[in-house]
Amino acid sequence: MPLPQEKTKFTYRDYLTWPDNERWEIIDGTAYAMSPAPNLQHQTIVCNLIAFLGQKLRGRTCTPWVAPTDVVLSENDIVQPDVFVVCDKNKMKGANIQGAPDLIVEVLSPATAKKDRWDKRNLYEHFGVKEYILIDPAALFAERYRLGSNGQFDRGEIFDSQQTLSLQSLSDMEIPLWEIFEVEGPKQDGEEAAKAEV
Repeated sequence: MPLPQEKTKFTYRDYLTWPDNERWEIIDGTAYAMSPAPNLQHQTIVCNLIAFLGQKLRGRTCTPWVAPTDVVLSENDIVQPDVFVVCDKNKMKGANIQGAPDLIVEVLSPATAKKDRWDKRNLYEHFGVKEYILIDPAALFAERYRLGSNGQFDRGEIFDSQQTLSLQSLSDMEIPLWEIFEVEGPKQDGEEAAKAEV
């Protein structure tokens, strides 16, 4: 059985021979061991996102997915995004997703932040992912990148936990980030006035 450290360029065929109890991603032929099980804050955000998307997309052509689900972008590029949405049913094969999802969300951790911000951002841009979201559980913010008509991501935009994140790839669906982070939401004008009077 070929192990990831024995070659310099790996393919999906190699990937299929690796032990089932190990999780790997391949980016441009380079194998990356997935970090140990994510912490509870990371998983809470993933669960909240998939529940929100599942509810909002019910009855529509788009389907939300969660890791570990293989996304095969090419023979040398196989990833398992934390949360993603595919709107083209032809990409949904029996064993995996083949082709770029419309939306990908990665929840950052210290072990994966650099790869998610650089390697995966470049990879997703190259393969035409329409929208890429990075969520930082520690700092409570999200970064959004949208693919332009030139085939490149824009410069990105930052949203804090008190803002609503609009997903253009899903017909401008709006996600209240405070619900995803499970923090107190923004105060309404009436609430602030009432507290000021007390």
